[in-house]
Amino acid sequence: MSDDAENAPAPRVIVIMGVEGSGKTTIGQMLARALGWNFSDADEFHTPQAKAKMAAGAALTDDDRRPWLQALRGLIADRIKTGPPTVLACSALKQSYRDALTVDRARMAFVYLKGGIELIRERLRMRTGHYAGLELLDSQFAALEEPQDALAVDISRTPDRIVGDIRAGLKL
Repeated sequence: MSDDAENAPAPRVIVIMGVEGSGKTTIGQMLARALGWNFSDADEFHTPQAKAKMAAGAALTDDDRRPWLQALRGLIADRIKTGPPTVLACSALKQSYRDALTVDRARMAFVYLKGGIELIRERLRMRTGHYAGLELLDSQFAALEEPQDALAVDISRTPDRIVGDIRAGLKL
């Protein structure tokens, strides 16, 4: 490891990303609890119109996502500048979305919850009470641009093991 990597500041924001049903909220909440950090869910930042569109089974467009990404970027900038450190669950499926969210790469980390479509489809069949349903999964996988600069974690493991893998991978 280079001296720069060893001396890099610890992240103040960790973005847990992946398609719907990959476990972003569950893992994000567990990681935040383990670190003593705050947790935010990007779903809470969608406009009512975007939530209604997804509830009707329609995928969001980049235009639909623009105000959402701007709000999330503001949250990230605030948390990097004044804290508290935060774990953010956010799909961030495209590189352009991750670029829009990146305020200070040295103070952020992206964690990609990676899993196959059949595993996630089964999880979504068991999920209740969420506005984004199974009908959006194919479009999410179609939109997904797997990150090259994120810690990728296999979601077939137990949640505790996934959190452990993230902590080890990010040296937290």
